[in-house]
Amino acid sequence: MLRRNEILVLVLVLSSAACSSDVELADDAQLTRGAELLLPFKRDLKSALVSGLEEGPVSAIGVCKVQAPAIAERLSIDGVEMGRASHRLRNPANQGPAWIGGIMQDYLRSGSSRDPVAISLSGQRIGYAEPIVVQPLCLTCHGQALAPEVARHIEEAYPDDQATGFEIGDLRGVYWVEFPQKVE
Repeated sequence: MLRRNEILVLVLVLSSAACSSDVELADDAQLTRGAELLLPFKRDLKSALVSGLEEGPVSAIGVCKVQAPAIAERLSIDGVEMGRASHRLRNPANQGPAWIGGIMQDYLRSGSSRDPVAISLSGQRIGYAEPIVVQPLCLTCHGQALAPEVARHIEEAYPDDQATGFEIGDLRGVYWVEFPQKVE
C-alpha cells in the first residue's frame, strides 16, 4: 500500500507525465495485462446488472451489493486482486486500495482524460485502473432523480450513500486490479 506522501507523488507523476523514483508508470505490456485481467470482471458485472435491471432497479441494487463483490472475489486468484472504488461511495466496503486515491483524483481534475493507468507498486506489483463513466442506464440508481422505491431501498441499504446525483459522462469511480509484476 502507498503512504500518503507516495500518493501525492503519484498525483504529480500522473499530472505531469513525469516519472519519479518512488512511483513509476508501468510499461505498455503491464497496461495490456491489467486490461486483460479486468475484462472478465467488467463483463460478468455488466451481465449481472443487466439481468438485475430486467427484474427491476431494486434487484439491480442487490446485484451491486452482493454479486459484484462475489464476482471480484471469484476472479481474485493467483496474487490478483480486483474491485471497484469511487470518490462518492455507496458501499463503504468499496473503498479500494490506497493507491487508487491519487489516480481517481487525477481523473476528477482532468475531466477529459479517461485513459487507463498502470503503475508500479511496491513488492513487485502492478496497479491498473480505468474509469467508470456514467452511462444512461446508470442513472436509474445513481442519477439526480430516482424513483421513490429506488430511493427508499438505497436509503435502507446504504444510509450514508453518496452515490447519487450523477449525470451522463460523469466519473462514477474506477475499476481496479492489482497483480504480480511477473506473471507465470
